[in-house]
Order: sequence, then structure tokens, then C-alpha cells
Amino acid sequence: MLRVALRGLWGRKLRAVLTAIAIVLGVTMVSGTLALTNAIDSAFNQIFSDTYASTDAVVSGKTFNYQGDTSQAPSLPAGLLDKVRALPGTDVATGLVSDQSSAKIINRTGKAIDTGGAPSFGFGVDTSPQYQRFNPLKLLEGRWAKSSNEVVIDVHTADDQHFKLGDMVGVASLHPVKKFKLVGIARYGNVDSIGGATFAVFTIPTAQALFDRQNAYDGISAAARQGTSAQELVDQIKPITPSNAQVRTGAQEAKKQTDDVTSFTKFIRYLLLAFAGIALFVGAFVIFNTLSITVAQRTREFATLRTIGASRRQVLRSVIAEAVVVGALASFVGLFLGLGLARLVKWLFDQSGGGIPTQSLSLSWSIVFWAFVVGVGVTVLAALAPAFRATKVPPIAAVREGATLPPSCIAPFTTWIALGLTAIALALLSYAMFASSNSLGTGLRLLYMGVGVLLLFTGIALLSPRLVRPLASFTHYVAIGATWVFQLIFYPVTLAYWLLRYGVFSSGKRPARRVGALVAGFVMPPLGPALAVLVLLMWIRSKVTRWQPEWPMEFPNLRIDAEMTRVARENSRRNPGRTAATAAALMIGLALVTFVGTLASGMKASNRGAIEDQVKAEYIQTSTDGFTPFVAGAGDAIGKAPPVETASPVRYDLARVDGSAQYLSGVDPATISKVYHFDWKTGSDATLGQLGANGAVVDKKLADQKHLKVGDTFPIEVQGGKTTTAVVKGIYKAPPFFPILGAASVTVPAFDKLYVRPRNEYTFVNVKGGASDATQKQLDAAVTEFPDNQVQSRADWITAQDADFNSFLTFLYVLLALSVIVSLFGMVNTLALSVYERTRELGMLRAVGTTRRQARRMIRHEGVITALIGAALGMPLGLFLALLVTKALSQFDVRYSIPVRTLVVFLVIAVIAGLVAALLPARRAARLNVLEALQYE
Repeated sequence: MLRVALRGLWGRKLRAVLTAIAIVLGVTMVSGTLALTNAIDSAFNQIFSDTYASTDAVVSGKTFNYQGDTSQAPSLPAGLLDKVRALPGTDVATGLVSDQSSAKIINRTGKAIDTGGAPSFGFGVDTSPQYQRFNPLKLLEGRWAKSSNEVVIDVHTADDQHFKLGDMVGVASLHPVKKFKLVGIARYGNVDSIGGATFAVFTIPTAQALFDRQNAYDGISAAARQGTSAQELVDQIKPITPSNAQVRTGAQEAKKQTDDVTSFTKFIRYLLLAFAGIALFVGAFVIFNTLSITVAQRTREFATLRTIGASRRQVLRSVIAEAVVVGALASFVGLFLGLGLARLVKWLFDQSGGGIPTQSLSLSWSIVFWAFVVGVGVTVLAALAPAFRATKVPPIAAVREGATLPPSCIAPFTTWIALGLTAIALALLSYAMFASSNSLGTGLRLLYMGVGVLLLFTGIALLSPRLVRPLASFTHYVAIGATWVFQLIFYPVTLAYWLLRYGVFSSGKRPARRVGALVAGFVMPPLGPALAVLVLLMWIRSKVTRWQPEWPMEFPNLRIDAEMTRVARENSRRNPGRTAATAAALMIGLALVTFVGTLASGMKASNRGAIEDQVKAEYIQTSTDGFTPFVAGAGDAIGKAPPVETASPVRYDLARVDGSAQYLSGVDPATISKVYHFDWKTGSDATLGQLGANGAVVDKKLADQKHLKVGDTFPIEVQGGKTTTAVVKGIYKAPPFFPILGAASVTVPAFDKLYVRPRNEYTFVNVKGGASDATQKQLDAAVTEFPDNQVQSRADWITAQDADFNSFLTFLYVLLALSVIVSLFGMVNTLALSVYERTRELGMLRAVGTTRRQARRMIRHEGVITALIGAALGMPLGLFLALLVTKALSQFDVRYSIPVRTLVVFLVIAVIAGLVAALLPARRAARLNVLEALQYE
């Protein structure tokens, strides 16, 4: 039976290839994702292992995290280094200055290099020979900096900006831009780039001055004497370590930093694997549908096998064997395509300037294992139901023409099963989205949501055969309308092309045809409308005088086209299960893109509404990337510009507010109410004048969580262990979606006392005479010494926020496009099998006068109707899921906004997808030999 299965596959090579493509694409995503993320993890693990290989103890400041951000680590007093060196277990120790965001290298155009959110490191290292073992950087060219006007930069920046040794390079730090002589080029570990990050290396005194670390270090590295273990040295250092610092062994520090990177790559891995899972889920529908059709078409073949002695188990094994072979071959191909995909992604990152460090990209045994488990597993699971149906073919079917498979034993209960799955899916989704965080953790919540969505898709897919007949009737008219629209758009140009190419005025002479073709290439685009009118006149002439032009092109006959569309509709309704299964694959992709588009539309509306409700300023000053805090001096500089009436700084940083991690902001009580609208619940704008040295206004959400009222006190703790007690002076409600201010706000002087290096998140600016181009130039000129920030009008800033949403949305659409591509191959498969099954029928239609164009049109209309059924099922489902998620996010004030234009675009894409999927099957249908088709069995 295995030989029979293999010969059957070899006899249907194209069908097997089209079936396998669905699995190939999914396995490609799986293996490519695993290969890339494993290589990234290995690279960072190697970097940190090499960095701390010669370090036995590392002292650093304590930090805390909140919503993906990490607080600034407090600096260590310089005297601590002397104490570490004096310990009996210390052989050698040195200090390090390190700032992750304040060393902005200036490019050739005078602007700060945009790292795309990656760090812009500034280092101060002691490059003496005895301390070189602690240096995490490797020098490639030149030498290390020795004086206050010298710098060493990373090799990626040097290559990208064409910097050479001896050039003067500008660096913006916590102070205005300063020029340094480039004396060396280095890299971090063995990689040239770390995700687009840059670094600038100075002497320790220079770095301390640039980054405001006077008499302080950011870290201390120590090596133990012979006979002293790393842990023993750590134990000796702990008693002299300040309360706001921590000490680890070199191995522990390397593991901690590796884990920090791994947590990020895990997010990327799971995100990409989720989309690969979607593609495989769609692929399962494609395989199920294809094998169901082929099993139905091979009824007599299976009956013959039963007649000559094959058992049901052997028939089952033959179908499963086909699925295993297809899945294994697809997994093998997808495995190596995944490696190519990983290389392509890495190359794209390198070309975009955001290179990612990787070890050599290769396929590990674990990747091979999972690729085959996923590929073969999905294929076999999708093939089980068709395989069991194949065993039900009775032997007598071998002698009956037109024999069909008997219905499944669960066929009468399909509707009830579908309703049950849908009900369970809705229950899981509702529980996952509306259950409190105390009763349901994040991991279980995501698991319930994923299972709920899969069950919902499956339930709707099982219900869809009941919906095919009414949907086909409705989409029939849409398909006719779409066809006429396409004709109106494309026929004039197409006919004009054929008019010139085949020389209507040339009486068919070949030289004239060639000249006509040449002329068409140059004059047809600008003369398209005129040529369309000419074609119309000639068509009228042909009807009046029975004159026929010399071109192989038929004029459109809308009545006959409508009739062929009706035939296509009946073909779709003839086997609703097959049509539904084909449409279900496209339904999933369209449901997901509709869900993402609708949810993003609501978020953009919420984002814009929140900003417009809060910000009254005419201009907003931010960092170049729009979210990194920038030095306070830049805000002071813009306040001195001539047109500025009000410049209100908003400081921003992490803190522990009443014991929980929150954002703390510092505002100017005299100006903030002019540029920011407070929705007061207790207090008024006059309350801001009462803040004083220890007053604070808090967000209602924090007040409710901590049960704070006006007059209550609460503690604030920041980096370095500094604490203060604040008094609640007022309570306001900030939009939960995009709060501009922190959970608590104090005055700028109070904020500056808490933080060693205070920075602005925004500077809100009002100007004389309103926003204008002239004012924009004056504001830009005022901050030329701080090229790491930008000034935008209120409208431009809001538009930039929308652009960030659109970029992320495009990224999701690209990933979801994979599932749509898989469904396209499923439609090609189904239509091709349908043409194969209806060979005699198509021959009969051709015999009674159907032209080739009309046969092609009929198959194309089947593709369009199937695609429209998928859209009719998927788009409402996507809208429903978006509504459900929006309701679950109501606490964040997310709005439900239906993107009508986007949905129209999706509908057009669905129609085009149906047309594209039908091209090859339609071509085969039109090229059938009539006599051979009539005698085909």
C-alpha cells in the first residue's frame, strides 16, 4: 500500500506540490524564527561570557522595572573603589563609567544618529594594561583615548558615517555638543553592531564630566587573588557595599545580562511563532480540503483496491502515508527555506543600519526536530478525517459510474458540534478578557485567548456550509458588479493595445503590426481615453456593417458574462462543504487582518483623542526618537527663543510611589496649566500654586489604588535610595490610554532634588502669533546645540504618533499576509481539482457554444465568489473579535472605531485574491480539448 500511495503522489505531482506549499510556508516561519533567535541568544551569551570571563566580582547600583522600562542605576561613590582594592581577597579592581542614553554621536549632517530606540552608550574606561582584562570593548584601529579631547567610537558608526582616525566627531551628552578627535575604533565583543546601538569611549575623568558622575562610578569590577574564589571575594565586598548597590560574581552578572536579552528575544520568538502557527492552522484547512476532494475523486480507485482484497486499514494507511510523505517533504524544504529566511531578516537588519549580533546561522537538532514534528504532525492531523472517509468506500462503487462517498457518521450532528465549539470559544474568550488579574495570570489568559480563537474559527468553519448557499446568492451579484467594474477599467486600454498591435488599419500586414505595437508602447498611456472612444466607434461599426476587425479579442457581452457568473454560483452551491472549507482558509486571514485593523483604528482614535484632550501647547519638544528623555538644558534653551511665551518642562522618571513602581513627573506650577488640561476630580488649576516643596497632584487611578485623599501623605523613593514624603494637594483624572504626566507629579525643584540627573520627557511651548514656518525655524535654531531632540507643532506631533501606529500595523499585516498566501494556494488547489472533476461538464459546455473566454470567466467567477464568501465570514468575525477586545480594554478608554476604507481595501484584496487563485485553473479549463473532454471518465 505504501507503493500505491507513492505512485499516487507521483501521478499527481502538481497537486501534491500545491498541498505541500501550505506546510512549507508555516515550517519556514518556525525554523527561521528558531534559527534567528537562537543565533541572537548565542551571540549575546558569548559576548557577556567573554566580557566577564576575567572578572570575579561586579558591583553595580540597584534598579527596578516598570512596564518594560528600567530605572537609572545609582552611581557608586569613588571611595568605594579604594575600599574594594584594600580587601585581602582583591588582586586588582577598577571603576567604569557607563551611560546608556546620553552619548549621542553627531553624524555628518549635524544631527544626532537615530538609534531607533537602541542605546547610545557612553563609556569611561581605564585602559591601563593591568585593567585591560575588565574592558568589555575590543580595539580594532588606533588607540584608546588618553586626553579629554579624544574619543573612540564603534566600528558600525565609523563605517556608516565614513569616520576615519583623526576626524573631529561631535558628541552630545548631558551637556551641549562637544567635538572630540577620533583616535580609535572598537567593537563590543566580537560583533560590529548591537541592534543599531552606538557607543563613544572616553577617559574616565572626561566621562565623569560629560555624564555628571563627578567622583562616582557606575560599576566596579574586581579580580580575586590566587587562592580566593569569586564567591569569597563577593562575600568580602558585600559588607562595604552601600544599601543602594549590589554585588555579584562575574558569572552571575553575565547570566543576568544574558537573561535580560533573552527575555526580549523570547518575546520576538513567541510573536513570530504565533504567526507561524496561524499559517499552519490555515494550512491544515487547505490540506483537509484538498485531501477530502481527492478522496472523493478517487472513490472508484479505493473501491477497486477494496475489491482486489485491500482492507479498510490498508486504505487508511495509504492515505496517511501520502500525508506523511507530503508533510515530511514539505518540512524538509521549509527547514532550509527557514534558514534562508533567517539570513534574509539579518541582512535586512544590517541594511537598515540596525544590525543584530548573531553567531553563525545554522540548524540545530532541536530545530530539525520541531520542524518535522510541526510539519508532519499538522499534515497528518488534517488528513485523519479524509483518511477515515476513504475507508468507507464500498467495493461495489468500483463498477458504478458517478459513485460518491457515503456521509460521515457524525454528519447529522455537525451543526450541533459547531454550535457547541462556538459556545465554548465565546466562553473562553469572555473569561480570558474580562476575568480579574488576581484570578487569572497573564500566561493562562493568553492561553485561553489562543484556544478560544482557534475554537471559534473551527466552529464558524463547521457552520459555514449552512451559510454557503445564501452567501453565494448574495456574492453572485457582487461578483457581477466587480466584473463589470474591472471591465470598465481595463477593457478600453486592453482593446486599444490590441487595436494598435494587430493593425486594424493595416489589413493584417505584419510590418504594420510591429509598428503598431511600437507605437502602442509610447502613445497608448497618454492617448488611452481617445483610443477607448475610437474602439467604441469601431465596435458600433462592426455591429452595423458586420465588419470584423483583425484581432484575437472578443468584445464584452455583459448578458453572457452574467450568465456565466450564475453558472459559477451554482457550481459553488453544488458542493457547499467544499466551498466552505476553501473559503474558511481565507476567512481566517481576513478575520485576523480585520481584527488588527479595527483594533488599531480604535487605538489610534483613542490615542489622538487622549492627546487632544490633554495637550493645549502649540509646540512640543521631544527627543529625536520621540520617547527617550532628553537633557533638561535643551528645554531651558528653547525657552530663550524670541517667539516663546511659555516653555513648560515636564520631567519624567521611574520611582516607587507609595511602595509600587510608577512614573513620577516634575512640572512647573506657574506654566503647566497653560499648556496642559487637567480633568480635576478634587482641586483646580489654582491647586498647582499650592504644591510648594512637598506637594503633589496624583492621578485618580493611583489615588483609588492607594486609597489616597487630599491631605494624605505618601512616600516616594527614587534611584540611589533617596526618599521623600509628599502631600496630596489635588486629584485629577488622566486618560488611561496615553497619560502625558506620571501617576504623581511634583514641582520641578522637588523633582530635581530627588534625581541626580533630571531629564525632560517633554517641553510644551506656546508662542506669539501661533504656529508658523518662521516660528518653527526660530525654535529649531534655539536648540542647535542639542541635536538629540526635536521641536514639532501640535498637529505634526499627533500625526507622528499615528505614524508609529501605522508602522506597527504594517508589520502585523506583513506577518498576517502569510496566512492569506497559504489560503490562496488552497483556493488554487480547490479550483484546479474542481476543473479536473468537471472535465466532461466543461467539454459539454464548450460543445454547445461556450467560448474559451467564457470558460475562463466562469472559473474566475468561482474564485471571486469563494473569496467573497470568505470575506463575508471573516470580516464580521474580525469586527466581533475587535469589539470583544475593545470592551475588555474599556478601562484604558480604547474606542471602537470601524475603519471603513480599510475594510473596503480588504474586500478588494479578497476579490483580487480570488481572481489570482483562479488564473491557472481557468487557463486549464479554457484549453481543454472538447472531444477528449467529452470522452473523459
